[in-house]
Amino acid sequence: DSARSGFSFKGIKDYLECYRSGKLTPSQVAKNIIAMLEDCDKSTPPLRAIVQWDQEQIMLMAEASTTRYRNKCTLSCLDGIPVCLKEEFKVVPYHHRVGTVYLGTQPETEDATVAKKLREAGAIIIGVSNMHELGTGTTGCNPNRYHKIPRNPYNPNHFTGGSSSGSAAAVAAGLCPVAIGTDGGGSVRIPASFCGVVGLKGTFGRISCHGCLPLSYSTISVGPICTSVADAAIVYSILAEPDLLYPYGLKQPKATLSDMCAPDLKDLKLGVDWTFFKACDAEVLSACEKAVKHLQSLGASVVEVSLPEMEEARVAHVICILSEMRDFLQPDFNKHFHEMNLETRASLALGSQFTALDYIKANRQRTRTMRFLQEIFSTVNCILTPAIPCTAPRIHECDLLTGSSDMSFTVRSMRFMQLGNFTGIPGLVVPIGYSTAGLPISLQVMAKWWDEAVLLRIGLKLEQFRDQTRKPSIYYDILA
Repeated sequence: DSARSGFSFKGIKDYLECYRSGKLTPSQVAKNIIAMLEDCDKSTPPLRAIVQWDQEQIMLMAEASTTRYRNKCTLSCLDGIPVCLKEEFKVVPYHHRVGTVYLGTQPETEDATVAKKLREAGAIIIGVSNMHELGTGTTGCNPNRYHKIPRNPYNPNHFTGGSSSGSAAAVAAGLCPVAIGTDGGGSVRIPASFCGVVGLKGTFGRISCHGCLPLSYSTISVGPICTSVADAAIVYSILAEPDLLYPYGLKQPKATLSDMCAPDLKDLKLGVDWTFFKACDAEVLSACEKAVKHLQSLGASVVEVSLPEMEEARVAHVICILSEMRDFLQPDFNKHFHEMNLETRASLALGSQFTALDYIKANRQRTRTMRFLQEIFSTVNCILTPAIPCTAPRIHECDLLTGSSDMSFTVRSMRFMQLGNFTGIPGLVVPIGYSTAGLPISLQVMAKWWDEAVLLRIGLKLEQFRDQTRKPSIYYDILA
């Protein structure tokens, strides 16, 4: 709990305080959200964070939660908390479009595991959020008729980042304190960073992907986007466990939040590869270096490490993710080519150029990189990097019509992200400041497999570094 003057995002704790004190009920909150969702659609430009929502569904969940609060029999600390899920997840009764115009022609009749768990926890699912078409990019730019371009709440003329674009925009704009995304090449952490909120990518397999379109089975992890590290910890603790329907996570150790609230960082060693770390814009570097010094002031020691073969790992990650996506989407590519955005066609066409030998060699590189990391994590508790080398890019008029395809930006934006996806280690991004243009800057912490607890512990301390939180230019105060 960090008492701070000035603006602060409304988080889970604020909602629970309203419900427990009787100041507001989940039903009243749901009515506020419905009014705000209507406003979002009418605003110029429209926010386009939530792309499918249903007033009746929202009110049903809210009324059930209101009754539980009245009878003092709530289900969890997510009871009555508004949440949204990326359109990549199956959520009853919405269309599972995954950012396309051709998928999800019928409403869903079965929830993804994550949606089911959120319902069982009593959360109010306010709808499904916008995403980059088929998760193929890092801007969030999706010009098709169902989706349109989601706007960055800090500056609506800038992108949100992708592919979990709407999830980050919804949280930063105050529509909900919790959103769920998926991350195959930074798709949770990039939009969270660009929109100035917290994003957690769990260890590969930690949170079930069942009911999520299996675009890339070896790189994608599920994770929460939240207004604070504490909220990310709450959501993580509810979602992280084995799921019989998702074999990749069956053998995982029990998720814990051990030492998360320790008063300092005295026993921790933070690994930094300074050559790798410094490959970013000057403003980003300056903020991130100061944040590292802040962690040192809390007793952590910074240890210089060397991340070998990062260029090889970067190329191998691209080969793996695009080969797997191209393989899974082969029928779509053949049948729905002309209904896809131009950028998606280009990415999948590139994926078709890789051979089976390329894929085998890329996976050999994965084994090498995982061994390097095992050695590094025997000497340090985590690895620190900037989250993204730059701030959110500007939206151009032509992007609204034809989309945006900037390969150099895509490659650059994933620079610090790919290691986590390629090797399956967990990563957390925490906002630490703003550029002179007022756009958010974040730092990333990565840890060894299954050690999300240390990320959350460091993340809590990182939050104290930011002297103030700036209010986004698009912000809805649901509890006002």
